[in-house]
Amino acid sequence: MPKLNDYQQFGGRHWETGVLHNYFSYRGFTAPHTGKPYSEALFMGVSGGVVMGYFSFAYTGYDPQCNILTRNTFDPLDTMLGRLGVVQNRLQTSKPEKAVANLVDILTSGVPAVVWADMWELPYNGLDFDAGMWGMFPILVYGYNVENGRVDIADRAAVTLAVTTEDLHRARARVKKDKFRVMTLEAPNPAKLAAAVSAGIWDTINLYTEKPPKGSKNNFGLAAYQHWANLLTRPNQKNSWQKVFPAGIPMYAGLTSAYSFALLFGQGVQKDAERKRYADFLNEAALILNRSELNTASDQFKLAANAWAKLGETLLPDTIAPFAEARQLLDQKHKLFLTQGGGALVEIQGINGRLAQIRAAMADDFPLDSAGVTALREQIAGQVLEIRGIEETAVEALKQAMR
Repeated sequence: MPKLNDYQQFGGRHWETGVLHNYFSYRGFTAPHTGKPYSEALFMGVSGGVVMGYFSFAYTGYDPQCNILTRNTFDPLDTMLGRLGVVQNRLQTSKPEKAVANLVDILTSGVPAVVWADMWELPYNGLDFDAGMWGMFPILVYGYNVENGRVDIADRAAVTLAVTTEDLHRARARVKKDKFRVMTLEAPNPAKLAAAVSAGIWDTINLYTEKPPKGSKNNFGLAAYQHWANLLTRPNQKNSWQKVFPAGIPMYAGLTSAYSFALLFGQGVQKDAERKRYADFLNEAALILNRSELNTASDQFKLAANAWAKLGETLLPDTIAPFAEARQLLDQKHKLFLTQGGGALVEIQGINGRLAQIRAAMADDFPLDSAGVTALREQIAGQVLEIRGIEETAVEALKQAMR
């Protein structure tokens, strides 16, 4: 059965932009301004760039969660493909046999296949199955062997990831609207690149400063920083941290989820909320648009990258032993997956076990008293507002460069 034996493209780190980077690299599609494969930074910028988004969730039966968005999530894949003039060849069926046939036919033609799969159903992610949790993301399949039941996948890690055909089938079937969808892509249209880059930059500017396409303005952009700081320091406010993430397991869950979403989710090992990647995009954009002023904005986002890294150390500080250990374990687990993929699954599961022990201990042995809780929240709020100041300057530099 088909496998692309020459496939070696594992550089992509985020689902949407990483898949495109890997796919186009394999196909030999190169960017006109570099003569090299399109970078993931470029795709990120074209898709809508970076943002700040703040959301909290508290569902019955689950720990409360603080979800920090670091990039534009409003239809990023279709947005970047449309802007770059990429023709999408999509196939979708409700029939399992046809789904396999479509995938095999694509691989037989000599190109990898973009498929949508539930991350909870793919064993290499090390997630315990939960009927109430799912997440369909694009991954790249480059081998499918019915005889031995092996599927070869490129998905964020720097190495190949292998699952069984049964695993992939369940993951592809998990959510109806994405069920058994598969896609191949044509080359970007170089004539559309400049307009695509410009549109992506304006998306970033607008999402920082204007009402978002959906949701409350307080949840996005510069306003979201102030909103988060208020929730941390005003205990009587609706959805404050005092109410949603009180001392104990809830606060631990809020700190660790905020850290994971802001600095690990879909990212490399930099722990900077993808600000360095966006800075790299702006350096490319300066060449593409012939606007050297964009390099000034790039430098400002590099400063923001450092401030985000400091926020991570503030959320889970070294001075609080169980929080410091949790941060170290989260970082270690993330790096293990990126470098070793499924080969580190046993070690990752061991880390998950230790993290579960730390969480459980928060119920009876929380490391902060009331004054300590207040102080930590205030420190986090201060760092959040520091980032806001840096990024307000960065966004203004973007505006000036695009005028």
